[in-house]
Amino acid sequence: MSRTSGSPRVAVVASLGLASLLAATACSAPGTSTAEGGSGTAATSASGDMSCGTEDVTLSAYVETGFPLSAALFEEFTKQHPNVTFDVREDQFAVITQNAPRVLADNPPDLMRLPQVSELAADGLLYDLDAAAETFGWDEWPASQLEQMRVDDDGRRGNGPLYAMGLNFSMTGVFYNKELADQIGMTQPPATLAELDEVLQRAKDAGITPIAQFNGGATGGFAFPLQGLMASYGDPSEINAWTFQQPGARIDTPDNVKAAEHLQRWVENGYFADDVNSLDYSMMMSRFLEGKSLFMFNGDWESGNLDKQMPGKVGFFLVPPLEEGGQVGAMSAPLTYGISARAEHPECAAFFLDWVATDDQARTIAVEVGGSHPMGPADAFMPEVGEDTVTAQTLAAGATIGEANGSMEFIANATGAIYAKSWTPNLQKLVAGEQDGAGLLTAVQADYEREIGR
Repeated sequence: MSRTSGSPRVAVVASLGLASLLAATACSAPGTSTAEGGSGTAATSASGDMSCGTEDVTLSAYVETGFPLSAALFEEFTKQHPNVTFDVREDQFAVITQNAPRVLADNPPDLMRLPQVSELAADGLLYDLDAAAETFGWDEWPASQLEQMRVDDDGRRGNGPLYAMGLNFSMTGVFYNKELADQIGMTQPPATLAELDEVLQRAKDAGITPIAQFNGGATGGFAFPLQGLMASYGDPSEINAWTFQQPGARIDTPDNVKAAEHLQRWVENGYFADDVNSLDYSMMMSRFLEGKSLFMFNGDWESGNLDKQMPGKVGFFLVPPLEEGGQVGAMSAPLTYGISARAEHPECAAFFLDWVATDDQARTIAVEVGGSHPMGPADAFMPEVGEDTVTAQTLAAGATIGEANGSMEFIANATGAIYAKSWTPNLQKLVAGEQDGAGLLTAVQADYEREIGR
């Protein structure tokens, strides 16, 4: 979201995705290049040893700007493996989504933040990581960590070869400002959706903007609250079936229509800022950090940042169920990185991805800087986290989602273009009063069917 296979980080997000705007992109690859030390360019050979060897290696990386996790991991990896340095280009997530196919084909990076996996894999642009999975034992990890990054011969995700890996796996929910919550008598997170509605109204009545949310540009953030509401009303597995392009799956189900209509009521009740359709991600973050809104629907990738900038002042909860004790779900997806099929150093890049998930210091960075749960074995090392931190709350929420089997891939990752060309404009129309909840989902379903050829 940006994070976003979606980011969003967005980026959003999670691993958010739109990879098919190739025709509209410029011929040259975007981004600025900054070498992070070292001058070696010797490639590791395609020997199958899946290491970085002992010769000097410079890994090229194309990453999302505004998030410090990748830089922290690159720096630590070079400390531990001095023969490896990184040449890093950064861009906004919206730019990466537009340029992903051309960059992977024409200026192939060793490591790249991926906006979407299925179409890039189907087009032969991504390095097949099955050999790495066998070498490093990734297949022994919980299968749910990797299934979103597997793509079969028909371009459907969930099965088939592995084409990406996560720097961690993220989830979305609701951050709240504790001081503003105290002002309106919210002493604990709402236990039901009706209680959340009541709190939103109390905030508005008190002159507090209830929700800071970005919805401007090519990657609209209203997909975050919408998907949270979908989890409250329906079965998360049905969302995954649609996102993975399973036969017969639809987004315009009766339960999802109720969720979209609930979001529409929030808009009509004035629970968002008046200029929400012009807010981008950074503006949303600034307003929340400045104490100008009670809630923010966002991902745990901001946990470390919020713990630093608002220590002890932020809480987190999942979008609550319809009834207390009912089902819960959340968008939960790897922070997806892949290797170009034409990369110069694919084996060293694969070694780096394994190191991210298995090295104790790397896992500590994933938690303390990224604010999210590391990839890797279920019994792998986990750093201690302060009980009063929002990071502790997001990690606990992630465990809840795992136990409830409520993990959902981001709805914006269903196809390469669905986020920019359908979800975002239709959600912006919803805010503008030009579209209702049912019409929103009908339009998205029609665009989805056109894109996948049904």
